[in-house]
Amino acid sequence: MADKGKKGKPGPAPAPGTAPAAAKTEEKKEEKPKSVQPKDEVGTRKGCRRYRWEFKDSNREFWVMGHAEVKILSLGCLIGSLIMFTGTTVHPLLTLIITMELSIFCFFIIVYTFAIQRYMSFILWPISDLLNDLFACGFLGWAVYFAVTSRQTMPLHYVIAVVLIGVAGLFALIDVCLQRKHFKGKKVRRNVLIPPGKEKEGEKAKEGGKPGEGDKGKDKGAAPAAPAAKGGKK
Repeated sequence: MADKGKKGKPGPAPAPGTAPAAAKTEEKKEEKPKSVQPKDEVGTRKGCRRYRWEFKDSNREFWVMGHAEVKILSLGCLIGSLIMFTGTTVHPLLTLIITMELSIFCFFIIVYTFAIQRYMSFILWPISDLLNDLFACGFLGWAVYFAVTSRQTMPLHYVIAVVLIGVAGLFALIDVCLQRKHFKGKKVRRNVLIPPGKEKEGEKAKEGGKPGEGDKGKDKGAAPAAPAAKGGKK
């Protein structure tokens, strides 16, 4: 009988409102949607979401504006010129210039493809790419001139290689023209190198100087009134 009495005792009832509150908190966590982000800007994206957006936007800009096509064509021309030079004797300067330009073009293709420039904003990438195209055009043009003047007889493979170098320089010049689109409609920012604290101090100093200028104007306007008062006393 004692055992039956022990078993029949009911356990402590749960506190009212604890279970529904826990269920509500779980529902709220599940119902939290992702923040809506603008399509044309990074917004508040972070981590993988930001890199995914930067990757797509960088490749879209790189291919739509024509930089990728021009760089890949110039890269193919330089590789073809190296292949054509294998069967003939070539001056080491020519191979040095071609390999140097090949490495620089590959560097810029990798940077723009993987959106590395978006995370290194302290470098002015459009200007650096523009300067690279100008130097590449100059170096390849000089390479064509040197290749023609350094030899008296030129076999067919040598001539094709020289033509390919000239075409690669022409593509670099076309890329210079495409780079101009980055600078259209953009204004130069002033006081970029001034820290934000000093810039605010300069604005406060300007605002503080304005009342002083008004007081000087008042003093100048009040000065001619003194002789008129003397004349009235007489």
